[in-house]
Amino acid sequence: MRGVFVENRQRSLVRVSLRHIARRRWQSALFIVGVALGVAMMVAIDLANGSAGRAFRLSTDTVAGKATHQVLGGPTGLDEAVYRQLRVELGQRDSAPIVEGYVIVPTLDSQPLRLLGVDPFAEAPFRTYLTTNAQRVPLDSLTALLTRPNTVLLSESLAESYRLRSGDTLDLRIGAQIKPVQIVGLIRPGDDISRRALAGLILTDIATAQELLDMRGRLSHIDLIVPATDAAQLDRLRVMLPPGVSIEPAAARANAIEQMTSAFELNLTALSLLALVVGMFLIYNTVSFSVIQRRPVLGTLRALGVTRGEIFAIVLIEALALGLIGTLLGLGLGVILGRAAVALVTQTINDLYFVVNVRTVDVPLLSLLKGLVIGLAAALLAAAGPALEATSVPPVSAFRRSVIESKIRRSLPWLTLTGLGLATVSVLLLWLPQDSLVLNFAGLFLMVLAFALLTPGVTLVLMALVTPLSSRLFGYLGRLAPRTVARSLSRTSVAIAALMVSVSVIIGVSLMISSFRSTVEDWLGATLQADIFVSPPTLTATRVTTALPAGLAAALAQEPDLRRVETARSVTVSSPDLGQVAVVAVSGDISDGQRRYLWSSGANAAELWRQVREGAVIVSEPFINLRGLPNQGRGATLRLLSDQGLREFPVAAVYYDYAAGAGTVIMDDAVYRRLWKDTAVNSVALYVQPGRSVDAVVQTLRARFADQEALVINPNAALRRAVLEVFDRAFAITVALQLLATVVAFVGVLSALLSLQLERTRELGILRASGLTRRQLWGLTLLETGLMGGTAGLLALPAGLALALVLIYVINLRSFGWTLQLQLSPATFVQAFGVALLAALLAGIYPAWRQANMVTADALRGE
Repeated sequence: MRGVFVENRQRSLVRVSLRHIARRRWQSALFIVGVALGVAMMVAIDLANGSAGRAFRLSTDTVAGKATHQVLGGPTGLDEAVYRQLRVELGQRDSAPIVEGYVIVPTLDSQPLRLLGVDPFAEAPFRTYLTTNAQRVPLDSLTALLTRPNTVLLSESLAESYRLRSGDTLDLRIGAQIKPVQIVGLIRPGDDISRRALAGLILTDIATAQELLDMRGRLSHIDLIVPATDAAQLDRLRVMLPPGVSIEPAAARANAIEQMTSAFELNLTALSLLALVVGMFLIYNTVSFSVIQRRPVLGTLRALGVTRGEIFAIVLIEALALGLIGTLLGLGLGVILGRAAVALVTQTINDLYFVVNVRTVDVPLLSLLKGLVIGLAAALLAAAGPALEATSVPPVSAFRRSVIESKIRRSLPWLTLTGLGLATVSVLLLWLPQDSLVLNFAGLFLMVLAFALLTPGVTLVLMALVTPLSSRLFGYLGRLAPRTVARSLSRTSVAIAALMVSVSVIIGVSLMISSFRSTVEDWLGATLQADIFVSPPTLTATRVTTALPAGLAAALAQEPDLRRVETARSVTVSSPDLGQVAVVAVSGDISDGQRRYLWSSGANAAELWRQVREGAVIVSEPFINLRGLPNQGRGATLRLLSDQGLREFPVAAVYYDYAAGAGTVIMDDAVYRRLWKDTAVNSVALYVQPGRSVDAVVQTLRARFADQEALVINPNAALRRAVLEVFDRAFAITVALQLLATVVAFVGVLSALLSLQLERTRELGILRASGLTRRQLWGLTLLETGLMGGTAGLLALPAGLALALVLIYVINLRSFGWTLQLQLSPATFVQAFGVALLAALLAGIYPAWRQANMVTADALRGE
């Protein structure tokens, strides 16, 4: 009998809960919106990051196949004689030569595709593209590939997308040259994964690839299959290989490249989670008001014998139900936003790091489950505080609305002390020397939470300070508005905190971006002293990897309009200590001694570059920071694997650099040419004769080399503009995320104002009956919202500055290795304060309209 009674009581409680949700639709809607927007942003970034990462891994796994190891050479690859030595002399039968490179196909939307040259007779153990089983590749197509020059194979899916068929001709842009090839067959993928992998691939015979990529007699690498149990075979191969040749695990290079984007992706994830944190303020505010609104009901239930646990369960079940709806909506919205975000993320990765071609946005179940769990956890966590408050409602005080406000007032010292304590922990986490970005972001979030906990106390102080001024300006309405804000601290402070967090993010990110942009502009101005820059088209915006036509630099040196020509060769070399290292070999200092250094062993630029010509190197600041070199690289020696074997290079200086990646090593061109068998040049810097027009010389050179259509000849100013365009693209998604966070905060303020309106209905009815006009009611509401927005804006100024300092001097430095110069712009603070004020005033329009149009008699009637 008792069990039936308990069951019936629980059903009754559930009906009470559902009836409350149905009656307060706007509160429920705001709760759902807060969860949905936060989850959507998190899921969108997760999908974008995941899609880009999976596309890159799919591409590299497709090329690597079943290879366990790769034989690697220097910047120009391997002599093909090494393959013969491996296969014939050393008996390594499971080996396959590879020649690969990226090409641009103008007729295929100018997208980058990987050109893969293989030996069909050695491919069977590694890859199945060229098997004639199940008609993957028709036999006549394979025969044509082997017997006819400049022929290629495409996947069926890629050909269908652009209505291509066997026999069609494609123009490939390789560096500054255009080379035609003929499609002689289509590859039929065996499954969906193979279809997506092959969609970014052009397959050809190894001899054709050598011709197209200008690698005659050279190989990019050699794939090996060596069982994990046969370590002795690897040791034997390493001993027999010539100097400058190494054996690495097949996944090593891909892992090193993928690690470069990990910090970028983590930064985006952290910013997306911040929107969820702002959404939690909204949830807290909504559930808090729901509890306050029902204190009489909850008190009555307690008097009738309902336990504290049952009250706690009611509130959490409501939050769980609404959180589930919001999370499901957020998952759907996140998938939609993810399809847009993937384009921005992919563009940034292509600009700054490496080539990745994302054709589809995958929606893995794990990402959706992660969003579901985090969304529900956020809803329950934010609702836990109000739920505990609901359990503390004694029946005797249930009908006194002032009880909770008095409790908030009594808890202010504890909230303030907790905020100060969290700020201290945050500073310690950020100050301690450690490489964990997760701990750094934990410190950042604790700092945000600390400012949020300080908000109630600061709000109370500010309202007391502003009351005399507002009274003189607005009369009795000026006295009433700040008192209302202070008297309803349990709701107003949460809304103010949510808006403060969003606006502080705007300030912090804006200061970081403006400081970064200013630093990059100064860096470009100091580094790029040449008048004209010549290069082939690039696949990434930060590094030139393809070579200029042979003899072009020498031809440019003969131009009468030029007084000086400097060359650069960008390559990647191996280091036994540091892995893959980006090296730039230069014939001279294009900064003319203007380059800024963290430290230099030379008394001046001339002395430093004398050391470089004698064999020393200078390295970038990210190079030492990301690799953790002690003492800022002073006294360090780099060991690099050259074509002549292992060589050591003393570090003579560390220079400031803001190109993306894991840092760069600069060495003298003559030293590089002596140790590596490489004559290629990637880019040329030109200095115009005094008195000559740079633009006129550019036009002359473009006409002079018109036969090389793809050659990029840009004046200094155009190159700087191009770099800053890349910079702006890189931060486009960051700006979008902070705007969405502000939208969530706007909804939070609206929620608080509507809550106040409903709670004060009787009070406002009395004011209306006492002669308060509709216009005065509008003024009162907007004055209250203005005070809330102004308080949020004022609090956001120091909070935003603190966030900017952390982003610039901790997060950026530890994520990317850059030291940025802080630029404080008063306009940023003024605009942010204006955003807070405007958001609050806009959020107050609808509540003011509702209050102005309420029926006074109904308001006075009460419940």
